[in-house]
Amino acid sequence: MPKIVDHEKRKKQIAEATWKVILEQGMEGATVRNIAKEAGLSLGALRYYFSTQDELFVYAMKLVKENATERINKIAASESPPFEKVMAILLEIVPIDAQTMAEMEVWFAYVFYTRHKEDVFAAKKDEIFKGMKKLLLYLQERQILRSSLDIEIETERLYALIDGLALHALLEPQRMDKERIVKVIQYHMKKICIDGALVEGE
Repeated sequence: MPKIVDHEKRKKQIAEATWKVILEQGMEGATVRNIAKEAGLSLGALRYYFSTQDELFVYAMKLVKENATERINKIAASESPPFEKVMAILLEIVPIDAQTMAEMEVWFAYVFYTRHKEDVFAAKKDEIFKGMKKLLLYLQERQILRSSLDIEIETERLYALIDGLALHALLEPQRMDKERIVKVIQYHMKKICIDGALVEGE
C-alpha cells in the first residue's frame, strides 16, 4: 500500500529547513541543494513542491508571518486590559525569545536579500506600520491615548522604535536583552498614554 504523504506538512518541513540553513549559513548558503539536504529530501523531491528557489523563499517567509500573526490574533482576542494587550502584541513583534529571535533573523535576511527584487518581494513593507497605527487607534478608542497626540507622527515614532529595537536585539543581544526591551517599550507607551487609564502595576 503506497505511503500517504501530507503535502502541507512536507512543505512546512522544507520551510523550517530553509530557516535553519539561513540561520546557520546566511542567504548565500540557502541553496536548493543545501535546503534539500537539511530537509532530508532529494533535489527532485524538493522541486516537486517548489519549482524555484524564490518560490521556496516566499513560502518560507509567508510561514514566518503566519506564525507571528496567529500569536498576535490570540492576544487580540483575549480579555486582557487594553494597555496590557497592546504591550503583549508589541512584544510579539520584537524578538525576546529563541523562537522570535530566529524568526526575526530569517525575516531580516530575506528582506535584505530581496530589497532589489520587487517581483519576488512578497513581504508587505508597510504591514508593520499599519499594525502600529491600528494599535494606537485601538488605544485612542478606549480613551487611553493622550488626546493631544498626532496619530500619524506617533505611528512613525512607534514604528521606528519597534523596528529599531528588533534590529538592535539581533545585532546586540547581550545589551538589548528581553528585560531592557520591555522597559524601553513600556517607557514609551506610558509617555503617550493617560496615567489613570493604565492597568494596575504597569
